[in-house]
Amino acid sequence: MQEWIEKTCPQDGDTKGGGRHILQSRLEEYAARGLYPFHMPGHKRRLDPAPGLPAAWDVTEVPGTDDLHDASGILREAMTRTAQLCGAQRTWYLVNGSTCGLLAGIRALAKRNSTVICARNCHKVVYHALELAGCHVHWLMPPVDPAWGICGSITAAQVADAVGRHPCVKAVILTSPTYEGVLSDIEGICRICHARNIPVLVDEAHGAHLIPLSRAAGFPAGALSCGADIVVQSPHKTLPSLTQTALLHMQGNLVDPALIEDELDIFETSSPSYPLMASLDGCTGILREQGEELFDKWAAGIGRFDAKVRALQKIRLLRRTLPAGAETETSAIREDLYDPGKILIDAGPAGMTGAELAGVLRREWKMETEMTQGNLLLAMTSLCDEEDALDRLADALMRIEASAVEPLQGKTEAVFSQDGSAASGIAQELSRLRPVSMCSLSEAYSQEAVRVPVCEAGGRISARCLYFYPPGIPFLAPGELITDDILRLLAQAGRSGGPDCRGIRDGEILCLRE
Repeated sequence: MQEWIEKTCPQDGDTKGGGRHILQSRLEEYAARGLYPFHMPGHKRRLDPAPGLPAAWDVTEVPGTDDLHDASGILREAMTRTAQLCGAQRTWYLVNGSTCGLLAGIRALAKRNSTVICARNCHKVVYHALELAGCHVHWLMPPVDPAWGICGSITAAQVADAVGRHPCVKAVILTSPTYEGVLSDIEGICRICHARNIPVLVDEAHGAHLIPLSRAAGFPAGALSCGADIVVQSPHKTLPSLTQTALLHMQGNLVDPALIEDELDIFETSSPSYPLMASLDGCTGILREQGEELFDKWAAGIGRFDAKVRALQKIRLLRRTLPAGAETETSAIREDLYDPGKILIDAGPAGMTGAELAGVLRREWKMETEMTQGNLLLAMTSLCDEEDALDRLADALMRIEASAVEPLQGKTEAVFSQDGSAASGIAQELSRLRPVSMCSLSEAYSQEAVRVPVCEAGGRISARCLYFYPPGIPFLAPGELITDDILRLLAQAGRSGGPDCRGIRDGEILCLRE
């Protein structure tokens, strides 16, 4: 490993690894050579499929452009400087999204019939990876914040208890930060796991900005800094990179990089997009040159936003800067383990659902938000936001609140939770449901299945995941019993006009044949 790093890593003051867009520059240089392409892609760099697409540097693996699956030239150089920026030992570019990285990373850690510990609030792709790997899973249920109804932090104590009860585990798999921005105690968890030589994989798709550069601006430490062995990120969510781009990082001696590459050969396309890879390298170059300034501006905008929204009386926000004793400060969400770049808004006390508030922001303020669920609304920010974007959002919320009706009355059906709180409710329901596993994920996928009307599915065993999208966290996994509580949740979600439930087609659920 060290030999690979020494051969690959540019030294301080070098010119080889310098510049903002080294991969783009090499692709442009190659195009300028004037070689006629009797090879893929079919557009021949002559006919743009649509205006504005960079077809001129949409090339394939030919001499001079390197090969992502056996990188030894410009791609290895680009990935190495991304690894340096993020603090990783090795980094791989992904063009199939974080999905590809999670599939490959989990399979590299856990062979068939391995036992793993996994947070129950992981994305559906983690469930798919565990099924493909034939893993035996012990679920970790995150605590639920009572004021917001979202998953809180997985604690080191929870993991210590789990690995103590299951000492044969091959890996611990977590999501941090969550879709709403809640982080877990990755440093404490890694300390416990590494003492037993157990690797930790973190789905950090929503935390690609949590790199050493952002710490000085007040952002929390990312999973790599906290010691995680494999970390998968989606830079396109919060950084300047194109949709579908992702990164797989590794460090330490508990993971074999050769196994990761073997699995990437399986799960990643053999025809990777050079424009997508160029956007990952370009993102690295921008952060190397301007990262400190951009993170400072982002943090300053967040600070101004937080100062303004402190005056809100009805609309609630989950922020780190609210006064001590505010109802958002609960044991499930620690102030130091929350990403300030996510803005979670509760419209319920102002007499609106999240979807209604999103509609007002769209129609009257020309703002489109990320997600609505029950009374909650999620707004995502990034270091690429316009300088006054957060100021405008704060002003909009202030104006909307000033014209809002009295607090929510008679509209609790819009909330999944039974107590009529501001919660999105999915996390609360997940904790209440206490899933009943009848067989493993892989056993459920391998058995014959039939489609059953939802109204007749009670008491049957699910053959597929059921999840609301967004955020894509299954509340019912393959092999689990479809209980009356599950059916009640589905009915309640349908009445509330909440997010779509995936896994149900034409009113039917795929169940194991009896």
